Amino acid sequence: MANRKYLGEDADLTRLPVAFLVGVQTQETSADEAQDLLAELAELTDTLGLPQAGSCLARLREINPALLLGSGKAKEIIEQAKSVDADLIIIDEMLSPVQQRNWEELSELAVIDRQEVILDIFAARAQTNEARLQVALAKANYDLPRLTRKWTHLHRQRGMTGGMGGRAEGEQQLELDQRQLRDRIAKLGRQLEQVRRQRDVQRSKRLREPVPVAAIVGYTNAGKSSLLNKLTEADVLVENKLFATLDPTLRRLQLPGGLNLLLGDTVGFIRKLPHLLVEAFKSTLEETRLADYIIEVLDASGGDKLPAFHQTTQNVLKEIGAGLKPNITVLNKIDLVPDKLHRQRLMRKFPDAIMVSAKTGEGLPELLEKLVEQSTAVMREMRLLVPHDRYDIMKTIRNRCSIDQEKYNELGVELILRAPESCQEMLEEFLL
Repeated sequence: MANRKYLGEDADLTRLPVAFLVGVQTQETSADEAQDLLAELAELTDTLGLPQAGSCLARLREINPALLLGSGKAKEIIEQAKSVDADLIIIDEMLSPVQQRNWEELSELAVIDRQEVILDIFAARAQTNEARLQVALAKANYDLPRLTRKWTHLHRQRGMTGGMGGRAEGEQQLELDQRQLRDRIAKLGRQLEQVRRQRDVQRSKRLREPVPVAAIVGYTNAGKSSLLNKLTEADVLVENKLFATLDPTLRRLQLPGGLNLLLGDTVGFIRKLPHLLVEAFKSTLEETRLADYIIEVLDASGGDKLPAFHQTTQNVLKEIGAGLKPNITVLNKIDLVPDKLHRQRLMRKFPDAIMVSAKTGEGLPELLEKLVEQSTAVMREMRLLVPHDRYDIMKTIRNRCSIDQEKYNELGVELILRAPESCQEMLEEFLL
């Protein structure tokens, strides 16, 4: 996955670009949180396959519109990066296009932010056509306001003069690049809309089954795919890497007692997840929004970072309109927490959570019991009377509900059925 695009034109392209990482402690983050985020940035950089020469942590007291950090601090960081022969500075915040360009002009090195690192990882991980289109759209929207920066960088590399000829050539090329990228964004949008329509058709067919749907969500690398595999014995890609799953995976699980459940595994969340990606992955995240309930998976071995992981997941769920759905919290990887006192502390923090190990199977019977309870709760039993003049609703009822009893009389049709949460409100007017 290692990307050589960050090397200068005259660099040795047989080697990998070396990164220098910059953590940023804002007014809202403690020193410990900032260190955690910097360690996470190091993991992200590892996932990209880039070697690291060093790192530092900078305090942000006041935002500098030109560089984010103060100019003195920026120069100090650049000096540190150059002293360890770094080719690339990665800043653990979102830089504006102007700030990114100013950093590169000041340092004469490639400078990227956390957003670009995550986008590059997503681009490398995308497996299906839909995921590739979603990542390409997010990347194109990210690149569009940064084309000036890229042309300036090329201009400097080629040693062009600042005269009228050089400027005119640059402006013409910039206009051409912008037009081409806008055309590409429009084309990607059309292609993605077509894929979304296909997904809607598939989803509508699936929703005809009277089967509850649960979405497995959580922080990246929490073990969501491993848990799905353990529960359903499915062959879903499992890697101990960030963002190993980008495409939604749906599997059927027969619960104790015979009730069926559809389980969906989707993209992992992360702190400072670029909004561009949330927007681009809307059709994928739609599976979560339309689920009957949520299974949030947390890495039990995450230590003090667990509350932040939980909060990040809850924030993304709110952003996509799934924040109020019924929620089961699962503390996975409990096999990595053998200490009884540590487990007790976890239960105090997450009193309603179920401790499991997708590796050893510990806690899975308790989880299955909880899934039965929650799935039964969302499949509400209803007694209805549908009048003769509302038989139009019967097709939906037959497609979406499990009918236990159907009796016709002079008033219409009397039904006893079990309905998933997604169509309960629609049926309220027919309640007996």
